[in-house]
Amino acid sequence: MFRQSAYRFVLQQQRNTEEHDRLSLIDHAEQPGERAGGTAQCCDHHIGIECESDHSVERSIMLFQEKDARRLSPGNVLIDRPAAALVPEDLAVREKEPGMGLPLYQVDAFTDRVFAGNPAAVCPLEGWLPDETLLAIAAENNLAETAFMVPDPGPDADFALRWFTPTVEVELCGHATLASAFIVLTVLEPERTVVRFSTRWAGVLTVSRDGDGFAMDFPAVPAVPAAPLPWLGEALGRTPTAVFSGPNWMAVFESEADIAALSPDMRALAGLIGHGVIVTAPGDAVDFVSRFFAPSVGIDEDPVTGSAHCMLAPYWADRLGKTDLTARQISARGGDVGCRVAGDRVVLSGSAVLYLIGAIHV
Repeated sequence: MFRQSAYRFVLQQQRNTEEHDRLSLIDHAEQPGERAGGTAQCCDHHIGIECESDHSVERSIMLFQEKDARRLSPGNVLIDRPAAALVPEDLAVREKEPGMGLPLYQVDAFTDRVFAGNPAAVCPLEGWLPDETLLAIAAENNLAETAFMVPDPGPDADFALRWFTPTVEVELCGHATLASAFIVLTVLEPERTVVRFSTRWAGVLTVSRDGDGFAMDFPAVPAVPAAPLPWLGEALGRTPTAVFSGPNWMAVFESEADIAALSPDMRALAGLIGHGVIVTAPGDAVDFVSRFFAPSVGIDEDPVTGSAHCMLAPYWADRLGKTDLTARQISARGGDVGCRVAGDRVVLSGSAVLYLIGAIHV
């Protein structure tokens, strides 16, 4: 029988060359230095443990309650309960052993539930891989963004961070930064409250805990008024009331219904090499809504785009006369972004949830 929640358990799977595997159960008392040990055979009558094994595959499914499992050693271990119920020790990929591959996490950003927000892959590395390998991994993941981070030895940042779509490296990505911070602050180093990322083009980005979510300090991007662009209205299927330029084009419409009804010609928008199109309007229940299309970089529609809000937030702050704003990106998955404009910076806030833990073998 397992002890109560005052103890944490480590399950270490060991190969037994005779009839079956064994699990060695070591319970760690809360006081340092106290340790008791024992061994249990992997048989189906043992409470809470089901193990399957052959000479090439080892798998354990932990079925006991949350209070009974606190830490798992490296291995191909599945936990039959929601990721949100796990404590940080459950989730951290341990020090890499031969054959384990590179750690990979998938996080849904700008949401408090799985299957919503914007999914991003996060791959912590000990050092940079060749750029072509990073891009190949991102293409294999086939998500809007894969974030790679390595420890930064400098005094101004904790990690260096880069972002890749399936086709290109990008200069700034909000949801993959949020996902990376989530992994650092809740899984890899849960004692932290702040993490700083150095980037190639966006400077140092600081992310801190903010209640149940996280707040990201990003550069503000001015929206520069542009002349009417007939081709943009044709590509979007509806003529905007105003158009602005910046790292991306921004088209403003009259209502949330206008934004929801858009069905763009993605082939036409793909001609905007290196640029995406933000569409936005006043929201019915929030200050503003938006969608983001970027087929030229391999993303027809991005579910939730943090970097777009670096341009959206200053525009709407000026138009509405307020610096704290609520926003929702009304893609099929949808996501919520809090915005606060502070001079030449924008603080974007949101939640994130863990969806997947795995390993890359390259």
